[in-house]
Amino acid sequence: MPHKIGFVVVSSSGHEDGFSARELMIHAPTVSGWRSPKFCQFPQEIVLQMVERCRIRKLQLLAHQYMISSKVEFYISESLPEYLVPYQAERFRRLGYVSLCDNEKTGCKARELKSVYVDAVGQFLKLIFHQNHANKYNVYNQVALVAINIIGDPADLGDESNTTCREKLIDHYLGHSPHNPEDPALDGTFAGRSDYISPLDDLAFDMYQDPEVAQIIRRLDERKREAAKKERYDHAKKLKQAIADLQKVGERLGRYEVEKRRAVEKEDYDLAKEKKQQMARYRAQVYEQLELHGLLQGEPEMQRPFALPLQPLASPSSPQHWKAVSSLPRTEELAAEDTCAGPILQEKPLASSPRHSAVDRSPPAAGPAPRSHVEALPYDERPLPVTRKQLEEPSAEPEVREADSDVRRRGVSAEPEPLTEKALREASSAIDTLGEALVAGAYSKMWSCREDALLALYKRLMEMPVGTQKGFVKNMLRASVFLIRRAIKDIVTSVFQASLKLLKMIITQYIPKHKLGKLDTTYCVERAIPLLLARTGDSSARLRVMALNFIQEMALFKEVRSLQLIPSYLVQPLKTNASVHLAMSQVDLLARLLRDLGTEGSGFTVDNVMKFAVSALEHRVYEVRETAVRIILDMYRQHPALTLEHLPPDDSTTRRNLLYKAIFEGFAKIDGRPTEAEGKTQKRVVTKEAEKQKKEETKALQGLSAAPRETQAGVQEKENEAVKLKNQDPQGRKAAPPDTPEIPDNHYLDNLCIFCGERNESFTEEGLDLHYWKHCLMLTRCDHCRQVVEISSLTEHLLTECDKRDGFGKCPRCSEAVPKEELPRHIKTKECNPAKSEKVANRCPLCHENFAPGEEAWKVHLMGSAGCTMNLRKTHILCKAPAPQQGKGPMASKSGTSAPKVGSKIPTPKGGLSKSSSRTHTRR
Repeated sequence: MPHKIGFVVVSSSGHEDGFSARELMIHAPTVSGWRSPKFCQFPQEIVLQMVERCRIRKLQLLAHQYMISSKVEFYISESLPEYLVPYQAERFRRLGYVSLCDNEKTGCKARELKSVYVDAVGQFLKLIFHQNHANKYNVYNQVALVAINIIGDPADLGDESNTTCREKLIDHYLGHSPHNPEDPALDGTFAGRSDYISPLDDLAFDMYQDPEVAQIIRRLDERKREAAKKERYDHAKKLKQAIADLQKVGERLGRYEVEKRRAVEKEDYDLAKEKKQQMARYRAQVYEQLELHGLLQGEPEMQRPFALPLQPLASPSSPQHWKAVSSLPRTEELAAEDTCAGPILQEKPLASSPRHSAVDRSPPAAGPAPRSHVEALPYDERPLPVTRKQLEEPSAEPEVREADSDVRRRGVSAEPEPLTEKALREASSAIDTLGEALVAGAYSKMWSCREDALLALYKRLMEMPVGTQKGFVKNMLRASVFLIRRAIKDIVTSVFQASLKLLKMIITQYIPKHKLGKLDTTYCVERAIPLLLARTGDSSARLRVMALNFIQEMALFKEVRSLQLIPSYLVQPLKTNASVHLAMSQVDLLARLLRDLGTEGSGFTVDNVMKFAVSALEHRVYEVRETAVRIILDMYRQHPALTLEHLPPDDSTTRRNLLYKAIFEGFAKIDGRPTEAEGKTQKRVVTKEAEKQKKEETKALQGLSAAPRETQAGVQEKENEAVKLKNQDPQGRKAAPPDTPEIPDNHYLDNLCIFCGERNESFTEEGLDLHYWKHCLMLTRCDHCRQVVEISSLTEHLLTECDKRDGFGKCPRCSEAVPKEELPRHIKTKECNPAKSEKVANRCPLCHENFAPGEEAWKVHLMGSAGCTMNLRKTHILCKAPAPQQGKGPMASKSGTSAPKVGSKIPTPKGGLSKSSSRTHTRR
């Protein structure tokens, strides 16, 4: 059977002063564990050597609450020669790693208990800690480990144990003596299972237990299993009860030890002395009761810090005086079969005298100090955590109410004490129906008797046959509800759980089985729900959650849902004097059930829910107000118009309240409208874009003015040269002046667009710039680089000159520029219109159509009414210049001068026209 494996720390990469890795060898409530140095280098390493070569079954880590490593790796190695450094990396085999939670959800106030199941053989274990999780508490970027334990089997005993198991199995099937003490079925700890791990081998056990009490518990557990093997079941039961009591005692002593350490750290030595005396008195009281029961027979003499008489420190007349201990019988007759195994420990209330009284009356020490946990526990008895869960840090205060009540509830006998006169009067009707014994158990001061009574009642109701008289069935129902109401108010979790289990069975099984009506279901719900709602405000988080979940579950029972009772309780206005937990639970439960049940035939209406939510907006607790906002938004999704009727108007005055502002902005998001902040942001973005575009156009037009002027000047210069050549004869002589004077041609290109042929008086330098930029039907702006180019050369521009030319490819079918990410699909579909050669047809990059060849055909196609349908500029300027005929267009000049060629590209600086094309328009 796997058990704890002892180990020693061989080495570590470093530690902070006072937090050595050797602290990991100790398990107790007050241990601090190992911490890395401040601002250390990662990763950090720790190497452990187990006391023997073993097969590891489980590794368990207890992480620090805020010095948390993001990842921990595990390596294992066999025994190594002495001359080798035992933690060389190449000697280890990697097992894997675990990730640790960053603990943000708990606010770094809890410690994570992590379990890793492995199957590896070795004697050396290496842990590697990686970079820490960052948080506001870990200012030095450290990692820490509070505790580590190893559970496994000795590796050399595997064959022997297998042989033993085979022999036991053969004996079992051959029918050998059933009273064989080696029979695993008689072992109360399921030791017959090869993978069974004792609950005492849990890290939580040692981290919360007083070390000395933990030793007693382990020895009693061994005696319990021995008694079970010898069929001394009454004695085994008594030992089991004593172990359960001692676990509570050990937790309480451990808590006192933590409080004493805190007092010492704060140098509050009066409080530390008081805690020390308190521990001594409580320990002496417990040990005396164990001796009176004979449970310490055969045990070594337990060390007591103080030999104190069980007398009060305060005066006998004080209301806090000690109660006399009932004389407990010696247990020589423990083996008798008719002896009932009852609770073992009975707490005497400790005198909570003032601090100065405790100092003045400090009793003398009568024995040596308690042994340390290392001396008290052998290596093979150190426990490990079992599963991955969250443990509160040991210094945190456990649930005192339940722990203390578990000790107070213990009596001398297992039988419940007789009912008092008050209880007899109060429960008279229940006694008549259920019997005095069961009711006495429900009224007992021992929680185990109260729980047993509820479970016995559960069994009796389940076994009641169908056909029982209706009157008796209803009397049983009412008597059961009476006891359930009392148990719902119980502070012990197990009793509270038993009451919920019984109530659920009555509603879902007992009432339908005996065909009772809705009135009986209503009776059960109305009697139980107020108490359950009150428990949702309990200071114990565990009880609060249990009550909340059960109310939600009960509201969804088909027998309860139709009654519409629970919603009517939840929509009651919050009381101003109600506890914070109660208010938070009520509003949270309403939000849950509203999502589950809706407002149609459920007891929830828009009116009662909105009245509750609007009133909850005024609550002093932020969580309540936040949940109320969520409820209002949920209602708006279903009933927008009715929801708005219960809210003030959406105006600037109302929006001064941040809650209403959040509500109305939530409405806008639900409707798909921009919120106030989003509207302002969008308006600012639009304004900035408009200003930016205006600046870009202005800048582009300013840079554009030079290019057309250069083009215009070049054309005029060429025309003047042509005129001069015309006036000369072929031999270089000047020709005689003609009889008629010629019209001067040097001002022909004034006010003329050389691309579309339009002439306009407004075509000054600035006017032409604007015409090229926005209106010329032969030009367009590239969508990718914003340059102005001729439409006829747009494809060539995209493939060779555009800033984004690397993102385009040429389609072999249509010869157009297509984005490269779309090109494979474009080619594969073959949906494009095939292009023809340039001699046969021109290809328009806008409408993707083929048309007649020639450069004049571009004007007809781009400017004509029956031409290109995708030329966006044509929709604004419809044929301002008529389409010219071949050789008679406005570009033709009487003087025979040449103009830039239509169809040529106009490269420009980014945002404007480029330098003029080298090609020129030939006059026809």
